[in-house]
Amino acid sequence: MKIMGLDVGSKTIGVAISDALGWTAQGLKTIYWEENDIHSADEELREIIKKHEIGKVIIGLPKNMNGTIGERGEASERFAEHIKETHQLPIVLWDERLTTMAAERVLLAADMSRKKRKKVIDKMAATLILQGYLDQKN
Repeated sequence: MKIMGLDVGSKTIGVAISDALGWTAQGLKTIYWEENDIHSADEELREIIKKHEIGKVIIGLPKNMNGTIGERGEASERFAEHIKETHQLPIVLWDERLTTMAAERVLLAADMSRKKRKKVIDKMAATLILQGYLDQKN
């Protein structure tokens, strides 16, 4: 069973998937969506779930530094419930504090241009979220 990791933003969703053994995460793509239309990413996610035989979804939960849930965290919780109902898959909300900043540092260290970073930052954040989950599980 493969696991999918999602970094959900207001305009994009970073997508990563695990290998079949659940050891490593690989960035797959960035989906552009309309947060106000929660169904706008359903078809692309359905295709990924089917093609990669996804059995579980890990969704980044952006918490405040003090551990509380803010507006973005509540949006992620709503999206997680939608994914659970729409795709009938188990969902795990994963604390993603500082994940996007870590992804940015990795891409800066790789000397990637700002324009290129903008295209892959969400996919990289999803990869870090999923890899964190896989490392903890294993």
